[in-house]
Amino acid sequence: MGNEPIIIAVDAMGGDHAPNTNIQGALLALEEEENLRVLLVGQTEEIQRELGKSKTSRLEIVHADEIISMDDHASAAIRKKKGSSIHVGLELVSAGKAHAFISAGNSGAVMAIALKVLSRLAGVERPAILIKLPTAEGFSIVLDVGANVDSRPRHLVDFAQMGHIYAEVIEGIKKPRIGLLSNASESHKGTELTRETDALLRARTDLNYMGYVEGFDLFRGTADVIVCDGFVGNVLLKSAEGFADTCFQWFRKAIKKDILGWLGVALLYRLFRNFRKKFDYQPYGAAPLLGINGMVLISHGSSTKIAMRNGILTAKRGVEQDFMAKIAAYLEFHQNSERGDRS
Repeated sequence: MGNEPIIIAVDAMGGDHAPNTNIQGALLALEEEENLRVLLVGQTEEIQRELGKSKTSRLEIVHADEIISMDDHASAAIRKKKGSSIHVGLELVSAGKAHAFISAGNSGAVMAIALKVLSRLAGVERPAILIKLPTAEGFSIVLDVGANVDSRPRHLVDFAQMGHIYAEVIEGIKKPRIGLLSNASESHKGTELTRETDALLRARTDLNYMGYVEGFDLFRGTADVIVCDGFVGNVLLKSAEGFADTCFQWFRKAIKKDILGWLGVALLYRLFRNFRKKFDYQPYGAAPLLGINGMVLISHGSSTKIAMRNGILTAKRGVEQDFMAKIAAYLEFHQNSERGDRS
């Protein structure tokens, strides 16, 4: 993109701690990256009040009258809140005034409005939300974790393709191993959805498909990309977050009751800290919404300023690496190949 600054539109009004954390995260990102501009989208007076004297020429406020709450239904938000910060932010991407959009707000509304404003990539029927799940040695990419509660085999194949290109382009993983989440390793087991998807993926020569992976494989790093439908993926995500939080609470309570435990904490402090970091969403900042014809990222509703900073920087890297063009080209190439095979 040459020396032109990368422009990220930020939903200032989205999330549990908006607009303060979103504004502070934007300021931190601007401090770290000179070739960056941020458009804070939301209610001008409230943003200006939070900003105070912390202004920079690389930050601009774009007014949006309305706010979509976490309780708003996505379909109703599309019809009734066309002046929302989510809608206005996505319109900026559509008009070419921003290279990417990030929100910690209502994820269902972000997806629904993104589909309306930006549309899907050619050949993709359903978008997917992607996360990085910690493993013993690094992480696995998991999708979908909540964009779709009901999926068909073709949708899961799309997820596998998008996960493959994300792993190669963004993470630099050569020939990423792709697994399909199921309840057993044998291909004849699973549900009708997983069996049909398994057959489709085995027929693909462009994907390094390794077959089913089971629940206990998730944290072992057995696969680089793990594919599942959004209902299963969302349960997986929240279960992992809940399990990690419960572990930390149990350790804290147990240590308080054990004098020797305090000594153990002192000796193993760095180990405990690194373990906690494994399950911390803040370093990643945001999850990309793949399959949309534009760079859209969704942050955790309880995002801190650090998480928002990292999410903005993740969006910037995606733009710099021309991720959207690469995933579109990959999908188009293989769609043309499939049409050629059929003819």
